[in-house]
Amino acid sequence: MTYRLFISHSWSYSDKYDGLIKLLNGAHNFEYFNHSVPKNDPVHSKTDRELKEAIEAKMRGVSCVLILAGVYATYSKWINIEIEIANDMNKPIIAIEYWGSERTSRTVKDNADKIVKWQTTSIVKAIQELCR
Repeated sequence: MTYRLFISHSWSYSDKYDGLIKLLNGAHNFEYFNHSVPKNDPVHSKTDRELKEAIEAKMRGVSCVLILAGVYATYSKWINIEIEIANDMNKPIIAIEYWGSERTSRTVKDNADKIVKWQTTSIVKAIQELCR
C-alpha cells in the first residue's frame, strides 16, 4: 500500500522536514507519496485565499497529515490553517515531536489523533494505524 501524506512544516525549519523525509525514505517495506509543499517547489499564489485553496487541493487526496510539533508551529499562521483544513476534511493528524525537543506546540498536540516521537518505527506505525 502507498500512503498519501501531507507533511505540514515551517519553511524556516526545513531541516526538520528534510530529516523526516529521510526517515520515511529509509523505512523498510513502506511506500508513500508526498503531497506537501516543499520549499523548493512552492505554491504560486497571489493571495492568502488562493494559497489556502491550493493547500486544500493538495490535502484532499491524502490519507493523513503529519505535523512537526515544534513550538514554532503554535505561532505559524499556515500550520494552524493546515490543521483547520485537515480537521474540516476529517484527515487524521499525526504530531511528531522532534528528538530531544523540550517544548512542543500545544496547538498541534491538542489537534493530533496520535503523538509520536522522532523515530522511524513510531512514525510509520502511526501512519499504518491511522492512514487507511
